[in-house]
Amino acid sequence: MRRICLALPTDRACTPMLHELAEEAAYGVSHFDVEIAVLVLDSSSPTDYAEHARVLAALPLQPGIEVVHLDESAQRAFLQHVIKDAALNEPERILDLMLPGRRSYGACTNRAFVIAAALGCESVHRRDSDCTYQELDGAKIFPIHHELTIGTTAAAARERVSAVDLAPGSDDLPVVMAGASFIGDMSVDIDDIRQRDPEIYYEVVSLWAPGDAPEAEKRALVAESFTGAGTTPFRADESVLTMVDPMRVDMSNIAFHRVQEQVPLPPATDTIGSDYFLMHLVHDAGLPGVQHNRHIVNLHTGERKTDAGFASYQLALTKFFLSMLYLHFVYERMGVAGSALRDAHGDVDAAAVAGIVRQSIQLPVDENVDRLDKLGSAYRRLGGRHADFAETLVVRRSALLDEARQDMDDFAVLIDGWQSLIKASISAGAGLLT
Repeated sequence: MRRICLALPTDRACTPMLHELAEEAAYGVSHFDVEIAVLVLDSSSPTDYAEHARVLAALPLQPGIEVVHLDESAQRAFLQHVIKDAALNEPERILDLMLPGRRSYGACTNRAFVIAAALGCESVHRRDSDCTYQELDGAKIFPIHHELTIGTTAAAARERVSAVDLAPGSDDLPVVMAGASFIGDMSVDIDDIRQRDPEIYYEVVSLWAPGDAPEAEKRALVAESFTGAGTTPFRADESVLTMVDPMRVDMSNIAFHRVQEQVPLPPATDTIGSDYFLMHLVHDAGLPGVQHNRHIVNLHTGERKTDAGFASYQLALTKFFLSMLYLHFVYERMGVAGSALRDAHGDVDAAAVAGIVRQSIQLPVDENVDRLDKLGSAYRRLGGRHADFAETLVVRRSALLDEARQDMDDFAVLIDGWQSLIKASISAGAGLLT
C-alpha cells in the first residue's frame, strides 16, 4: 500500500486548519488505497504548540492515518542525526540551512521532504496554515482527490484526468507533481497598494520581471500576478495531464513525487516565493504533472497588519524581488537545457541544477540596485509605513544585496548534499521521530 505525507508547516495558531487537515486525510484513506502520515512541523509559540498538541491528540483518526507533530527541538534533533549519518561537509552549515533562526518557506518544506522520507512516504502533499478548503453542497473539496494521480506513469494517468496535453514520447515518464491554485485573498498581501494607486502597484509588482523585459511583458505579468484562480468557486472537477505551468499552481496546494528527494528548495530566509523552485524544475525538465481546479481558499492573517508584521512582510517581499535576478537566470538556463536535466526514467540531474545555480552567482548586481531604488521611490510616494520601510532599505542596501547572492550559494551547497541527506533519512526511519 502506498504511504504518503500530508504536511503542514506552521508558525502560528491554526487549530481550525488542523481539523480540516485531518478531514482531508480521512477522505484520502476512505477513497484511495493509501496510508497517510499527517505531518505538522510546528514553529509556533509554546502556548500555541500545546494547543495544537491537544487538538491533534483528540482527533478521531481512521485506520491508516498517523499523526506526527514535531516542534523545532524535535526537528533539530532528527536533522542533527541524519546530517551526521550522511557525512556531509560543513554539517553545521547544512543544519542552519535546514532549520534557520529566521522564517524560511523553502527550509520548512525541505524539512517536510526529509522527514517524509524517514516516515516511508513516497510523496509529499503540502498545505498552509492560512488556508481553508472550498465547499460544494456542504462537502469540502480536497485537493488530494487529484494529487494521488502522481506516482504513476503518464500512460497510466491518462485514464484518471479529464484532458491530456503532453508531447509525444512522454507516456513512460513518471507523473511527479500535482497542483492547483487558490481563490480568495491575494497570495501576496499588497492589495492595499493596488487599491490606493494602481500605477505604483504596477511599479512595485513589475520588479519581479526580468530587468530587460519589455513593457508589454511586464504589464501582462502584473495583471496575473498573485491573484491565483480569481474568485470563481468550484463547481465540477477538471484535471489536465500536462507540463504544469508554475504560474497556475500554488505551494499551499501542491504534491510532489520523487523529485523532492532529488533536488531541494532554496533555503533563503525572509523571502516569499523561495519555495516555488521545484515547480519550475518539473516544468523545464519536461516532467508530467496534473493541473486541477480544486483550488484552496487563501486567507490573510491579522498579524500581517501590525507594524511588526508589516515590516517583516515587506522585507520578505523585497528579498523576493532581489532573488529574481538569480532565479530568472536559473529558470532560463533550465528551460534551455530542457529534457537534458533528467534521464529517460525521469530522475533529475541534481549536479546540473547546482551548476546552473552557481553560474547565477556571478551575475552583476546592478539590476538589484535598480530594484531597490525603484521600490524605495514607490514606497516613499505611498507615504506612511511604506515610506518608513523605504528608509530601512537605504541602511540595509549592501546587506540585502549580499544576502540575495549568498542565498543562491547556500542553495547550491544544499543541492550538493541533498540526496545523501534523503538516503540517511530513509535509513534512519521513523524511530528517531518518536
